[in-house]
Order: sequence, then structure tokens, then C-alpha cells
Amino acid sequence: MLKVLFRKSLCCYLALALFALSLPATGWAMFLPADTATLRTEDLSTVRTTLESNIVKQRLLDYGLTAEQVSASVDRLSDEQLHRLATNIDSVQAGGDGLGGVIFILLVVIIVIVVLEATGHHIVVK
Repeated sequence: MLKVLFRKSLCCYLALALFALSLPATGWAMFLPADTATLRTEDLSTVRTTLESNIVKQRLLDYGLTAEQVSASVDRLSDEQLHRLATNIDSVQAGGDGLGGVIFILLVVIIVIVVLEATGHHIVVK
């Protein structure tokens, strides 16, 4: 009797859960800011200024891209992609950040030393 009652209540619960999960999600509508056109213009000018740099031009030519191809690619970017590119341009350093690599190598060396010492091997530096 208890087994049948448990099965019935479980079936009812699963049917109700399946019904609840099949309902459509709530959509949120919001107004766009009025200055999206000016934001795109500012982002586009930032990206184009960076692309006009001699170093960037040369690297793009090394990859086999012409200025017209790059300009067409930039024009095809969506507003979100263009904004993300424009905001990330300033964070890119010319030579790259070597500090992260050095820290990674030091951590690997420390972990190897700790594992070797824990297993009974001794490290001798001459």
C-alpha cells in the first residue's frame, strides 16, 4: 500500500515538474540608450586609429591582409563586438606581459620541488 502511494505521488510530482519546466521563460524588454550610434562611432574611431599604426599595418600585411579587407571586416562587426574590441585595445601591450609566464614557471618549479621532497628524493644544486 505504501509502495503504491509513493509511486503515485512520485508520478504526480514528476508530471507537475515536467509541465512547469515546459513553460516559456520570462523575457525582459528594455529600452536601448539613445547614444548607441555615438558609442559605435567612438569605438570605430578607436579601432581605426589603432589599425592605422605602422606596426599594426605591417603585421596585417605579414598575415596577407590588405587595408581594404581589414576595413571591411571591421565594418561587419556587430556593435557589441566592436565595443569589446575597442575597450580591449588599450589593455594589449606591445611586447606582451611576461610577468604571468614567470610566475607560472616559478609555481611549476616549486610544485616539482615539493613533490620530489615529499617522495623522498633530495635536490642537490651544484
